[in-house]
Amino acid sequence: MTRRALIAALGLAAIALATPLARAQLAPLQDKPFAEHKVVLQLSDNDPRKQGLVISVANNLMKHYDPDKVAVEIVAFGPGIDLLKPDNPNRKLVESLVAQGARVDICLNTVDTIERDSGKRPDYIAAATPVQVGVAQILLLTENGYTLVRP
Repeated sequence: MTRRALIAALGLAAIALATPLARAQLAPLQDKPFAEHKVVLQLSDNDPRKQGLVISVANNLMKHYDPDKVAVEIVAFGPGIDLLKPDNPNRKLVESLVAQGARVDICLNTVDTIERDSGKRPDYIAAATPVQVGVAQILLLTENGYTLVRP
């Protein structure tokens, strides 16, 4: 194999390896260098009690630990994205958590499915961080030291 062919082959291999990562569009890990605790909260239900529980757990963690000492990320997918709609009664609580340093992710696969099924793209609050695949974001976080909690 010539040097040129080898370089071309390596270039194609690099593109092939990078493509799935680029497509996944995972949110980067939070920039919390002093975080001693890292928790990801899964929300996949539209039950208002579950939404309240997730918010309560996140709030309690932020109060118990200094907000700089804990990384809290809520990942909403499936029916759980209802928490992030502009008319949700918990909107101010979610925005307060984000203002304290928590992150709230919304699954774009779910958003796309709703748009495909209903013909209308659902609105969600600006405080939400869009990720292509909610479960993939949870996997990334757990692989990087986050503890998964599903209240």
